[in-house]
Amino acid sequence: MPTQPLDVIQRQLSAYNAKDINGLLATYAVDAEQYTLHGERLAKGHEEMRPRFLARFAEPDLNARLMSRTVMGNIVVDFESITRNFSEGSGTMEMLCIYEIKNGLIQKVSFASGEKRLN
Repeated sequence: MPTQPLDVIQRQLSAYNAKDINGLLATYAVDAEQYTLHGERLAKGHEEMRPRFLARFAEPDLNARLMSRTVMGNIVVDFESITRNFSEGSGTMEMLCIYEIKNGLIQKVSFASGEKRLN
């Protein structure tokens, strides 16, 4: 599999939109960490990430649309518009995802979430 940061993140996004849990986790190091931007750790390792992703995958309208992407060395920053099924109804939210790639896998990612916009 390609190990360049851009390729890893594109595979991750494609697996997310396909709701392919195994393909998605294959882009992450087994001890990868997910954080809120400048904040708390959301998950560490595949065992903690799997249920978080599976909960999202249960949403029928889930889709991440890439708005822009910046690559600087082993860091990839995606700006996405995410279609979700919130408890209040369907809608979108913007998300900034900052990925750090090491040895061809996502080692760390931080997320900044924008406001929910209901349809």
